[in-house]
Parts: sequence; structure tokens; C-alpha cells
Amino acid sequence: MARNAMQEAEAVALADRVGELLATIRTAEASLGALLVEIEHRGVMELFGYRSAARLLEHLADMPKAAAERVVTRARALNPGRALDGTPIPALAPATGAAALTGRLSNSMIDVIVGSLTDIPPEHRSSAEADLLRFAAEAGHRQVAALGARIVAHLDPDGPEPDTADPATPTRELSLRRKRTGVWEVHGRFDDETGTRASALLDALAQRRTTEEGPDLRSPRERYGDAFSDAVDLALNSPDLPMQAGERAHVMVAVSLTDLKTGIGAATLGDTGRITAAEARIHACDAMVIPAVLGEKSEPLNLGRLRRLISAGLRRALYLRDRGCAFPGCHRPPRHCQGHHIRHWAEGGPTNLGNLVLMCAHHHRLLHRSGWEVRIAADGLPEFLPPLFLDRRRKPRRNNLHEPLPFAA
Repeated sequence: MARNAMQEAEAVALADRVGELLATIRTAEASLGALLVEIEHRGVMELFGYRSAARLLEHLADMPKAAAERVVTRARALNPGRALDGTPIPALAPATGAAALTGRLSNSMIDVIVGSLTDIPPEHRSSAEADLLRFAAEAGHRQVAALGARIVAHLDPDGPEPDTADPATPTRELSLRRKRTGVWEVHGRFDDETGTRASALLDALAQRRTTEEGPDLRSPRERYGDAFSDAVDLALNSPDLPMQAGERAHVMVAVSLTDLKTGIGAATLGDTGRITAAEARIHACDAMVIPAVLGEKSEPLNLGRLRRLISAGLRRALYLRDRGCAFPGCHRPPRHCQGHHIRHWAEGGPTNLGNLVLMCAHHHRLLHRSGWEVRIAADGLPEFLPPLFLDRRRKPRRNNLHEPLPFAA
């Protein structure tokens, strides 16, 4: 839903103030790190009687030991030090340290750059750091991490050896029950091998989705609930899914044509479930759902076929073009994604490559309810316009995670 001008202006002002405060905090943290390294040079024990700078910071800042050690470890990587015999120790990432003092880099970005440089041979670190910092000016820490991983892979193409293990004999129990409130409860018991595989799947799908639109504030339980929903979508999209009553497994959604166009109202999900019309609009873009559009007297006006909106051939073309969720900073691969109509099909939008973009469920919903906009650029690739509170210029952004990234020279 579009924001009015007053809300946009207020959001921009608040976001600008947040940015100013973050820059101040980051500059102070970088300066604190440099000071802690200086204290180590002069002698923590001689000056303060503490065994280490981390122990000193732990007490001065009233912070957990692990957090204090992270601060000191980060500071050592950004600032030159000295060995016990007085021998100078060059900083691992001196250019990153200089950039950190300006307040431009978050701790997450610094850790990503330092972590990448740790795995890069010393003779390549200077050029690699320059590439990472250059990319950091336009991208989030997840995308910079992807570039770092590509640089490391380029320098060490063999990588780690795969780990193999024999599966155990499975023993499984599961019950799924719908309550009157419309909430479903799941109870089950699984053998160690099945539980481990399920945990690995949900862990992968439940990662925090911190991208350009802001941090992921979902609780762990909420993230794992969303991960379970994503796992169900993956299974429903599998070509190996068994037939049920002569058809692929599917869900029927019934919604009035008026509610579908406006996004206001309710829709029937399956036999007894209920969802909002706004949710039905999302499903109508592309999902394992049969859309049933009803008239004023609930008469069926149109009963769609499974996957009628995006054909298998068109989906393959989307996979090849977008190569995963096209939202900036999202790492989700094509099998986790849905086809989004840029101009909604309920409003006459065509089902062709020029009106479609591949998006994961999370960012698909975000696009339907936020100030983000998507369009197909002149080169035929999707690009996203951020809300005014994120970027007053609304400079178009793209997802570079699925595209080849430049290696360090």
C-alpha cells in the first residue's frame, strides 16, 4: 500500500537520524579498538594490572567476556601491533581499519572482510581488501561475504573435502492436527538420522534474512516456523511428489473477484481454512494453488489449472535469467522462489518474462506490503527501487549474489 507524502518524509527523517547515530557509534567503536591496541602496546598489566585488554574492557564496559574478546580480536586485525619482543606486527586489514574510523562499516561488514582476508595468502591480501571495500560501498555484508568466498575459491579451487556418513535405520512418528482457531499443531518423534537431516534443512531455511531493507527481527521460533513453511513449499514443488486422486497435491483458494483486485477481504483456503485477500493475491502470482475466482453471488467465474499462470518453460527461463530470488542481498536459490507478476495478473498484467520476477516467499510478501518497487530495466534484468526512508534518491538496486563477481587481481 502506497505511503502518503507526510509518512514518507517522516520515515526519511527518522532513517537519516538512525544513519547519523550509527556512523557515530561505528566511529567510536573503531576508535575504541585502536585505543585498546595502544593499551596492549604500552602494557595492560603494567598500566592497569589486568592480564589482557579484553579483561580490562570486560570490567570497564560491564560486558560479557566473549563480547569483549570479539572487540579486541577485531581491533587487532584492523590496527598494527607489537610482539612481546617489540617486533612490529602489521595489521591484517589496515585499509578496513581506516574505513572503520569514518563510520562507514558495520561490525558485520568488518568481520566478513577480516574473515575473508584470513583465508587469503598474504601476497594477495592488499588487492583483495581493496576489491572487498570497493564492493562494500554498494552492497551488504552478505554480498561482500559472497565475493570473499569467490576470491578464496579462486585462490584455493580444491576446497575442503566432502564429509560422508552412513545413515541409521529410521523410526518415525508424526501427527498434524487443525484446531478450531485455524492454527495447526505438529507433534512427532524421529530417529537421530531423520532428526539431524530435518534440523539441517530447517537451519538452512531459518537463517536470518538481514538485507538492505533492515535486520531480521523474527524470534528463533518464528524463523523456524517460516522455515517449515518453506520446506513444505519445496516438497510441493518437487516433480517427484506422488499423485493424489489422480492429481498432484494441491490447495484450492476461493476468493471473490472484487476482493482479489482490491486485496481487501477474505478468502477460503482448502476445506475450512481462511486467509486474507491480500494473501490470496500473493498466492495468485504463482504457487501450487488453484485460484477459483467467484462472482457477486459466489458463482465460479474462473477455475484455474495447477500452475496455470507460469508454464514450466517460462519458469525455466525465469530460473536462467534471475538465478534465484532477485531481491538485493537475498541468497535463496530458484527452488525456494515464486514468480511475481510486476503488474498483477488480476489487474490485467501479462504472464510473460517481461512482467515476471523470481522472488522467495519472504521478499515476495515484503514487496506486496511495503514501499519497495520492482521493474525490468532496459537490459532485460529486474531491478528494485527502495522506499524513500532507505534511499532518498531511490537508486535502483540489484542482487549480485547470483551473478559472477570480480576476482581480486
